[in-house]
Amino acid sequence: MRLRIVFFFVFAMCFTPVPSWAQAPRIDKIDPPGWWTHFPDPMLLVHGENLADANFAVSGARVELTRTQISANGHWAFLWLQTGSAAAQTLWITAENQKGRARQSFLLADGSNAASAHAGLSSSDALYLIMTDRFARGELSGGAAKTETGASQGERNLPRGWHGGNLAGIEQHIDYLKQLGVTAVWTTPVVSNGAMPESYHGYAATDLYAVDPHFGTLEDYRHLSNALHANGMKLVIDLVPNHIGVLHPWVLDPPAPDWLHGTLQHHRATQSNFESLVDPHSPRQAWIAITDGWFTDSMPDLNQENPLVARYLIQNALWWVETANLDGIRLDTFPYVSRSFWHDFHAALHSVYPRLTTVGEVFSGNAEVTSFFAGGIEHSGIDTGLDTPFDFPVYFTLRDVLNHGHPMTELARVLGQDSLYPHPERLVPFIGNHDTVRFLTDANGSVPKLKLALGLLTTLRGTPQFYSGDEIGMPGGGDPDNRHDFPGGFAGDAHSGFTNAGRTPTEQSIFAWTAGLLALRAAHPALQTGIEQDLYADENLVAFVRAPEEAGCSAGHSSARLLIVANKAATKQNAHLPMTENALSGCTEFTLMAPTSGISPTARDGQLEVEEGADSMSIFEVR
Repeated sequence: MRLRIVFFFVFAMCFTPVPSWAQAPRIDKIDPPGWWTHFPDPMLLVHGENLADANFAVSGARVELTRTQISANGHWAFLWLQTGSAAAQTLWITAENQKGRARQSFLLADGSNAASAHAGLSSSDALYLIMTDRFARGELSGGAAKTETGASQGERNLPRGWHGGNLAGIEQHIDYLKQLGVTAVWTTPVVSNGAMPESYHGYAATDLYAVDPHFGTLEDYRHLSNALHANGMKLVIDLVPNHIGVLHPWVLDPPAPDWLHGTLQHHRATQSNFESLVDPHSPRQAWIAITDGWFTDSMPDLNQENPLVARYLIQNALWWVETANLDGIRLDTFPYVSRSFWHDFHAALHSVYPRLTTVGEVFSGNAEVTSFFAGGIEHSGIDTGLDTPFDFPVYFTLRDVLNHGHPMTELARVLGQDSLYPHPERLVPFIGNHDTVRFLTDANGSVPKLKLALGLLTTLRGTPQFYSGDEIGMPGGGDPDNRHDFPGGFAGDAHSGFTNAGRTPTEQSIFAWTAGLLALRAAHPALQTGIEQDLYADENLVAFVRAPEEAGCSAGHSSARLLIVANKAATKQNAHLPMTENALSGCTEFTLMAPTSGISPTARDGQLEVEEGADSMSIFEVR
């Protein structure tokens, strides 16, 4: 995540603790709020008052309290439960001292056993990123949440204010997502950012176990998940194990002395020179600010080296996946957290959910850096377990070649580095997200360049990710200009990007192009799971094949394959592609596929002669 928020924090709090023996204990909150019978044994974090000299007990059949740890100020207690042989039931957590007793229920439930649950992502999916606050406002179910989001409508004129988008707004536009061809939805974080100013984005959490009231309630989130699954779509949550918001209670009152890296008054600023993490000869001094620095002064860094913090964060991820029936997790600021934590995180997660997919944000255009964090291989003696990183190298390269005059050979070069990844087929390429300048603006408003980018994104290997609004050509500069409200998502909008009639001619043209490409992708397995053979690249033109196998067309390999030719030049380009010992060998039929248009190539003397128009691409079904 790349964002900067201006925040003036006035620290005017002092503690005059009342001796814990003077009052009866009180329990205010238990994290996690509940657990499941088939899960690993839980560690509970209890918050309250006067807990220092309290004796804790847990009542329940075949449940045992095996260990207790209480903070010196009596505000926090860690309870380790043994639940492996217990049935679903309501447990009771009791804290008692000489002055009295506090008691709170804790539900141990049966988990989901549906075969279709937690399906994970695959290269057959099309992932769509939604910034919840900026997408659409819908009618919420909860009264308190409805009031909160209603008040936020007055901030729509503030670029960094809460604009009122919510979970119900996403759900009410599922038909739009289906028309576009989306199969999976990734929303920016839903957790509560509390009173954090300008935290509409969700990346400055103040409660990791609550849905932000601006977006709705936990039931609204579960309802969205159910609605997406009922429509054949998946849901991906955005989790931030690296940091929290400065108004989180932990900042002034940590559950353990080293819960954070540093303090509000004394902490490092983060750095992002990820190359030092990759370099095996790099001293600790070169990279310690990456893993231990505060992301911003208003985003304190969590200390995952503390086993208590690590356990808390791992359980938090498990809780959200089970509670909301999630299919994947987008992991924010991935390199800023130690590899050992990620190893333990994924070991726990995949032991419960073997199909769940994690996608990590490694904001680097260097494939050596990005691949260093991918799971499936050990680096520095540790396998992170990450299913896949986002394909930032392809993101940077697509912008360079299409918008900034670099040759198309650079795209072929970066794709040639796929051997660095244990699973390049899992990579998630994209042309923009909520942290980058909008592609159309980076392209100086060129719609043909945007269409080329969308076309390449849809046909290259991996799972394509689309940023909400790019499919209708929304413009925008750097943060927060890249986060404008989706047109038609809010009352009073001048027009709607959600309907054919509401879109401008340009918006409709880009939408039809994108939807057509995704329909083509959905209809051709070669674009979803096929191999990619890169046949040709020069200054302006690139050509590659997506095919079910490496062999060419023959009686034994008659499945359709697709030839993709893209030209970024302002004039038409010609090229001769090889047709021997590749996926085009023996192929004779080349059928132009919608939504593209162009001239069918000609096979002659073992070569394929292609002609591609200016700023365009063609896709041919090949047999």
